Amino acid sequence: MKGQELKEARLQRGWTQQQAAERLGVTQAYLSMLENGVRMLPYGLARKAAQTLQAPPTTLPLRTETFAASLSSADSTRVSERLRAELAALGYPGFAHVRGKARHNPAEVLLGALNTPELDSRVVEGLPWLVLRYADMDWDWLVPNAKLLDRQNRLGFVTTLALQLAARSSEPKGSRRLQEYAGVLDRSRLAREDTLCHDSLTEAERDWLRRNRPVEAKHWNLLTDLKAENLPHATG
Repeated sequence: MKGQELKEARLQRGWTQQQAAERLGVTQAYLSMLENGVRMLPYGLARKAAQTLQAPPTTLPLRTETFAASLSSADSTRVSERLRAELAALGYPGFAHVRGKARHNPAEVLLGALNTPELDSRVVEGLPWLVLRYADMDWDWLVPNAKLLDRQNRLGFVTTLALQLAARSSEPKGSRRLQEYAGVLDRSRLAREDTLCHDSLTEAERDWLRRNRPVEAKHWNLLTDLKAENLPHATG
């Protein structure tokens, strides 16, 4: 959460600086400095502010290490369960029966999912929805971190699917932004073959996918048969 986002969230709630400061446990003078960018928002206070002010999930602070570590330390079943809960909290219709509050920024959830070697297919199917629903996420944080992890092909592919979903939607919000960053990712596309979070594929399965994968997957050098037209809960 940046200072301007903090201010906008406070004004959206109709609170004065003094009212917001009291609820956040800080002084009005300190809150003013935060809103004006004089001081940086500490991680813990940023989380508290986003939750207290009921700000959009995209304002939740980003921290790759903590979330990524919690995923890498768990087995594939637990990782998928964790990500199902995150997607449900962010509004994904496919997991509407799962309860929970948004605990992480959509960009952080997306990167954590894409960096997971093995995921439940239902979780993978929700990632293009996540990209489209939160097209205003912090791409300037997401793209460099995806590159550091060599996951730009996975991110490029799900962004391409999100663009296809947007084209079929009556309200294609965020298309221009998605196109911009799909282009950025394409320029750093890796030649190395990868899967879409299904690294346990057998060699026979890999051979079949090389021959039958959609053109988008071939472009991004991924072994997957996922298509936008087959995605459940395509919009929302």
